Amino acid sequence: MSKNVSIRYALDWTTVFYYVVLVLMGWISIYGASYNFDQASIFDFSQRAGKQFIWILSAFAIGGILLLIDSKLYNIFAYFIYVGAILLLIVTIFVAHDIKGSRSWLMIGPISFQPAELAKMATALGLAKFMSAYNYKLKTWKDLIPLGLIIFAPFILIILQNETGTALVYVAFLLMLYREGMKGIVLLIGSFTILLFVIIIKLSIVTLQVDQGTLGMVLGMGIILLVQIGYAIFICRNQKEAIILLLGTILVGVAAYILNIWFYVNYNYVSIFTVVASCIYWIFIELFHRYKKYWFLVLFSICSVLFCFSADYLFEKVLEPHQQVRIKVLLNMEDAPLGAGYNVNQSKIAIGSGGFWGKGFLNGTQTKLKYVPEQDTDFIFCTVGEEHGFWGSTLVLFVFWLLLMRILRIAERQREAFSRIYAYCVASILFFHLMINVGMVLGIMPVIGIPLPFFSYGGSSLWGFTILLFILLRLDAARLERMR
Repeated sequence: MSKNVSIRYALDWTTVFYYVVLVLMGWISIYGASYNFDQASIFDFSQRAGKQFIWILSAFAIGGILLLIDSKLYNIFAYFIYVGAILLLIVTIFVAHDIKGSRSWLMIGPISFQPAELAKMATALGLAKFMSAYNYKLKTWKDLIPLGLIIFAPFILIILQNETGTALVYVAFLLMLYREGMKGIVLLIGSFTILLFVIIIKLSIVTLQVDQGTLGMVLGMGIILLVQIGYAIFICRNQKEAIILLLGTILVGVAAYILNIWFYVNYNYVSIFTVVASCIYWIFIELFHRYKKYWFLVLFSICSVLFCFSADYLFEKVLEPHQQVRIKVLLNMEDAPLGAGYNVNQSKIAIGSGGFWGKGFLNGTQTKLKYVPEQDTDFIFCTVGEEHGFWGSTLVLFVFWLLLMRILRIAERQREAFSRIYAYCVASILFFHLMINVGMVLGIMPVIGIPLPFFSYGGSSLWGFTILLFILLRLDAARLERMR
């Protein structure tokens, strides 16, 4: 095959089709969410649907320009794009105006945009460039350090802009790292950390008896012990030590219960003592038998105990008050139907009222009467549920699924590591946005304020996802140009 393959033939038109369908679906949903009886035209540029139409045309133009750029330039200038994005994020912290407590928007004349949206693409390029270097292999913890720094830099800068929700999107890059060889233990540790955090926060208010500890701390220590036992059985294949630890834990628990009849016993101290004693036990086994496989378990257990003690501090001091309330509402620790839980409650009412077939286009009562705040941005999916019902919501999710599957297929057929890694970054970011946004609208995820790709109103979001996707399409088209 000739190297001079036309982009018209090399382009993956199936992905472009899914992209256009989602963008048009989003535009119609924005029109339904922001419909004004006095200004009913979808092309009224004073209304959000009209403004979104301009953003859509500009996004199509940007996509076309990206396809005309030589694919090699994305690889060559990947680090320059990443550094430029970092500098732009730093500038944003100091010059951006305060909008609802966030300093993340830059104003250029009548246009405002959010650099954090473009930083996702820049970070994906930076990671792809670094990981595609000659002889790079993701095998040890040391190999993760530079990747962590590439991800952490924009993450912390976006946090400083008070955009915690957008910053959390960078967790999605772990999915790409897992595909590229990162050990699954990292994802397990992350899941375990979230589980511990939820248990400590939710059950810290549940006391066993007066001044005798909390259920959250005792359960947290119990889970750490179960992890130790499971590690010994399934990883180290050593059932004897695991059984001894289990029997010792039961013995300590029974002894504490009996002593409580005559003496005051704080079960927090008992559970912590048991975990510390188990760590000493594993250290003894390690030194005596020289297995060289329990040090990780000891370090993991100590860090978990420290995390349990610091969870309350992280929750009370690091998170903003409105973020604390949102988590409490999600965990049913606080009922705030007119406060932090108002958005989610109204969103669930809107989706539930749509039933199976929906109320019909422009006939949604919750959205037309503006009961749902941010219904054309972060909560746009509730408009789909109310107007088009279960079948419409399922259709939207199905098209998203088709797009994600297509991107994964594109990733697997790449001949170069740079293109493959970038493709998995794109898939990871889109999946994370979809999962969190739809989850928070349904009330099963915390409200962290991230847009639904191609649906939520706004130019920064649409431009960001368009650039992310069309760079991938250009890289994919280049593989045909290199075939002979």
